[in-house]
Amino acid sequence: MALISPILSLLFLAAEPLAAGDYTLEIAVAGESRETIVHVPESYDPEEPIPLVLCFHGAASNARQQMRYCGLNSKADESGFIVVYPYGTGRVSGFRSWNAGNCCGYAQREETDELSFVTKLLDELEVRANIDPRRIYATGISNGGMLSYHLASEMSDRIAAIASVAGPMGYESCSPNRPVPILHFHGTTDTFVSIKGGPGTQRGANIEFYSLDHTISSWIDANGCDSTPDRTDMPDESEDGMQVERYTYGGGREGSEIVLYKIIGGGHTWPGRQFLTGVLGPSTMDISANDIIWDFFVKHPMPE
Repeated sequence: MALISPILSLLFLAAEPLAAGDYTLEIAVAGESRETIVHVPESYDPEEPIPLVLCFHGAASNARQQMRYCGLNSKADESGFIVVYPYGTGRVSGFRSWNAGNCCGYAQREETDELSFVTKLLDELEVRANIDPRRIYATGISNGGMLSYHLASEMSDRIAAIASVAGPMGYESCSPNRPVPILHFHGTTDTFVSIKGGPGTQRGANIEFYSLDHTISSWIDANGCDSTPDRTDMPDESEDGMQVERYTYGGGREGSEIVLYKIIGGGHTWPGRQFLTGVLGPSTMDISANDIIWDFFVKHPMPE
């Protein structure tokens, strides 16, 4: 069962179709109510199938903060896709997390079934809007990026491609039913989730994160990509003291690829956005993660 938030309940009784605007959906999973923010662009035509992007917040954060942090609504309005910001679980409303394997917090300790939640959420959205089933994608930062990797592994029949920002795999291995294109951004000076793996240095973190190398090599094997990447140094135009290197692992089955943007000197941040940099570390303005993510998703619909 799914209910619209009280503000919009008069407009969307009995699973009425979504129109352009912002909504809060409530999805009942395992006896609990899970909230999700949905942004539908003005250009949405219910007669035309529309892409959908799931955008997951990090640990100790929430959907509304993620919406402000990444700024994907503007890109959705510009390019014509629905963007969905689910809430994780937690005892405190503003501090939620996801069960993504070895991380994080309340959701991991309680072994929250995120796959059932995402499945029910997509089912509900496909009832309420004309979602293109070949163009459903997942992205997120940190713990949300880890969840995106988990969906790529376990829900490859519904998730066409993913993009993770500062979040490696949360499981030792991956087992997708088909090759899944992967996009990843990571700062080399990230003190929350080190690019090298192991525990972060912030707040006495004791989670043994998997390294970026482990993540990339696991998906190279899963997708059948080339093990030697093509490297490109991105233009250094912002004079922010950081450089960006792009590594493309091509040649994957069914046209899949893995693309890594390594931000030299970058922190635990969303490239192209300035948000809490005093806490999370430097954020490069040399690239826009939102532009790169959407271009990557457009390139990789679900194979027919």
